[in-house]
Amino acid sequence: MAAFEDTNGYRIILQWMEDKGNYPFKFQVDTWKKFGNGYSGMVIAPTGFGKTFSVFLALISDFLSHPERYGTGLKMIWVTPLRSLAKDIAKAMQEAMDEIGLDWVVGVRNGDTDPKVRQQQVKSMPEILVVTPESLHLLLAQKNHERFFKNLHCIAVDEWHELLGSKRGVMIELGIAQLKKYVRKLKIWGITATIGNLDEAMEVLIPYDIKKAKITAKEHKKIDILPVFPDEIEILPWAGHLGAKMADKIVPIILNSRSTIVFTNTRSQSEMWYQLLLDAYPDFAGQLAIHHSSIDAHLRIWIEENLSNGKLKAVVSTSSLDLGIDFKPVDTVIQIGSSKGVARFLQRAGRSGHSPFETSRIYCVPTHSLELIEVAALKEAVKQKVIEPREPQVLCFDVLVQFLMTLAVGDGFMPDEVYSRVKQTFAFRDINDEEWKGMLEFLTIGGSVLKSYEEFHKVVITDEGLYKVTSRKIAMLHRMNMGVIVSDAMLKVKFISGGYIGMIEEYFISRLKKDEKFILAGRTLEVAMIKDMTVFVRAASGKALVPSYLGGRLPLSSNLSVFLREKLSGALNPKASEKELKFLHPLLARQEERSHIPKDDEFLVELIKNREGYHLFMYPFEGRLVHEVMAALIAYRISKLAPISFSMAMNDYGFELFSDKEIPLNEENLNRILTRDNLMTDVISSINAAEMASRKFRDIAVISGMVIQNYAGKQRSNKSLQSSAGLIFKVLEDHDPNHFLVRQAYTEVFNIQLQEPRLVEAFRRIENSRIILKYAKTFTPLSFPIKIDSLRQTLSSEGLDARIQRLLQQANRSG
Repeated sequence: MAAFEDTNGYRIILQWMEDKGNYPFKFQVDTWKKFGNGYSGMVIAPTGFGKTFSVFLALISDFLSHPERYGTGLKMIWVTPLRSLAKDIAKAMQEAMDEIGLDWVVGVRNGDTDPKVRQQQVKSMPEILVVTPESLHLLLAQKNHERFFKNLHCIAVDEWHELLGSKRGVMIELGIAQLKKYVRKLKIWGITATIGNLDEAMEVLIPYDIKKAKITAKEHKKIDILPVFPDEIEILPWAGHLGAKMADKIVPIILNSRSTIVFTNTRSQSEMWYQLLLDAYPDFAGQLAIHHSSIDAHLRIWIEENLSNGKLKAVVSTSSLDLGIDFKPVDTVIQIGSSKGVARFLQRAGRSGHSPFETSRIYCVPTHSLELIEVAALKEAVKQKVIEPREPQVLCFDVLVQFLMTLAVGDGFMPDEVYSRVKQTFAFRDINDEEWKGMLEFLTIGGSVLKSYEEFHKVVITDEGLYKVTSRKIAMLHRMNMGVIVSDAMLKVKFISGGYIGMIEEYFISRLKKDEKFILAGRTLEVAMIKDMTVFVRAASGKALVPSYLGGRLPLSSNLSVFLREKLSGALNPKASEKELKFLHPLLARQEERSHIPKDDEFLVELIKNREGYHLFMYPFEGRLVHEVMAALIAYRISKLAPISFSMAMNDYGFELFSDKEIPLNEENLNRILTRDNLMTDVISSINAAEMASRKFRDIAVISGMVIQNYAGKQRSNKSLQSSAGLIFKVLEDHDPNHFLVRQAYTEVFNIQLQEPRLVEAFRRIENSRIILKYAKTFTPLSFPIKIDSLRQTLSSEGLDARIQRLLQQANRSG
């Protein structure tokens, strides 16, 4: 057998690359070899090193060497997590094939694809089809869809680390299982950046007993992590106040770069920083753009194109620009605030200096002084190459019900055959016969509780035992509602004179009155009226509200919190060389003087009494989501000692319980309050688990088709969805509490909302720590930002500024 290097395909590709002044990396050649030898696998490489071409060119090379193995039509399905990536990937592939001299076509199929193009694809599939997980499932809902896949060779899943750990990842698993029915020797390839659980990531994507290989690039991306320091240190820091001051420091960085992406963590933050930068340097007008998922798709495409061709000086963005698109002119990235996770930080850093031999430059701009400790923690994590794992989701019955409906809408399915295929997937290998039977009953008669309601009788069983949807209306509604991203209801925003601007969440806009102003896509808009899930607006000027989105702030990852505690522990060590810690020395010294800086093996508790009342602060450094649960739990345990009620506040570093009564906490009972004993029992008692499960059930009900969100030309409001789902949840709770979807709702509450594994681990660590209880007369540098966060919930911006100044004066007098 000839060596791979002697094959026709390899020679043609090598020549094409050499003509362009390139040469393949070893991991790319290894991928091409393995593909040619019949392997499936996973490619792991940093951003900008040609991961896409490693798998895409493997197919081209194999075809050029063995054209006799290939039939006509669709040969590769390429799955991407974002619609915005599809166009760029398809364009890069098409250019490569045209230059190589191959007359193949790359098609894109997703929600943005013209219906005429989709119709043409059904008649004649392109050789390569770029899809999202949702559009892959929509293909499976077509009648006689098996014909599309008869000559399929490979499915490639791009950015697998982004899909793993989500229900969209489960959609991929089920989609691949179905494709394997049609193509026995289907090759499955995943493409990923580094994650903490690579072996598991490959097992989830390729759980089958086939030849598979893990190919890791030896090359590493050089990254410069550059903190941006404020002119002076705030001894009592609080989130957000550094904005205007730091904008002046960002302007020169942007001016000295060819092109810059300014990353923020939320859509509201991006709107705010777009305004701050324009105010700081008005000449940015026309050279600065804003990019996030609520902005009109046409505008987003225009921004991406102008960023690619170097016409934009900077774009302020959320995670909507995190992935995959190759913006060659971008040589600088600025991260506003902490990225809250190592993987996200590396992904964003990799957007700059996109070629393998350039250094990625990322500037870290704190929104309050303490975030500089997170910069030091990030540097350490990157140095030690510690990256978060992505936990795969399992037994997502709502996704499976949707998938079975998809098959029933298409050509129908035989239950025994599908069951054996589903059990081969990682997500459903532990499904049992009773759960499967319950699912089939649910599809055909709505299950034992809902069987009296005709609308739940969706699937008909034919005489041959085939499960099939025969109603055109049911099939149409299913196709309109497929997908697993259930966001809070979004309203379209349009000018009353005509012209679409973007989307806004119902929960934010419902609080605004007629003629009130808000900001979207960098424009100040005034509400004219709200009608049929559309907000009609006029252009306006002056002060306006920045929308808040329920997506909220990103929580601190567990990996980063470990390094954060470690850096804080040694922060006052004279040998601590990090410039971030040296800069923060006055703040850290004040914390040590007024209270304590917790060491790695310590857990700090502060009790502060002032004119307002009694404040209890605890500092687990476990992230906002964990602290939310911990605050409720500690409040519940204290209330068992004495009848007392609390208001709560939290940030990523700790939480506050505030009361007008003295808090009965001391050295003697503190260990009992922080015990791991009866942990989850007390958590359930401290929160309304049924209410949380009912809210979680809304999403599950929408995904499983139990509640319909979209009708022809109409979207139901969030309130209406919650109401319908809540009624069904109550009926099932009362009459069938063991229903598979009810159990799933509670499982998701514990694993996702209550962060049970991380919560248990946090209490295990606290149990093994020395607990330090400190009494203080005024707020400390660690407690102050938490206090301000609690005030922000209740005060207007003017009232908040006045209150902060008063607190600062009190604190300085007490010092």
